Amino acid sequence: MEDPATREHEVVLETDRLLLRPWQVSEAAVQREMWTERDPRVPPHRRIDAEGRPTLEDVEDWIRGQPRSGSLALLAAERKGSGDVVGYCGLIANTHGQDDEPELAFELLRRAWGQGYATEAARAVLGWAHESGYRRLWATVRAWNAASLGVLAKLGFVETGRVERDEVHGNSLFLAKQL
Repeated sequence: MEDPATREHEVVLETDRLLLRPWQVSEAAVQREMWTERDPRVPPHRRIDAEGRPTLEDVEDWIRGQPRSGSLALLAAERKGSGDVVGYCGLIANTHGQDDEPELAFELLRRAWGQGYATEAARAVLGWAHESGYRRLWATVRAWNAASLGVLAKLGFVETGRVERDEVHGNSLFLAKQL
């Protein structure tokens, strides 16, 4: 059973059209659907493999293991009114050496593309990051991902000139934003 004190401190962000909140185990199918929709250029460790992993059970276990409070989390993006989850947005630990500068991450189901949800959700997460005391955020994106690059440009992220070369899956660009 979940401790009510923990639930009180859960991160919940609200925008005009979205609630950003911790994932529920019952929403694992939504997250797995995103895995199935990923572009074939995405590296294999971020797509469903030949054995069908991650399975629905794997995703459920991942959700159970996620922190429900704190300043680093991938939050489910739920549309107000309908209550359906269309993706995620949040902050993850920066794996590129800057411990106090997390990375912005977002992904939406294809049916939610082109409606401004990624930008709306990310703006809320930027506010949360600022309130959490972060001074700079990072984002990494494949050079071929024009939609995500567009979202990041709208949010004021700028390319840093750092590029991780990958001839198979496309180069990763490193962007940053001062808060």
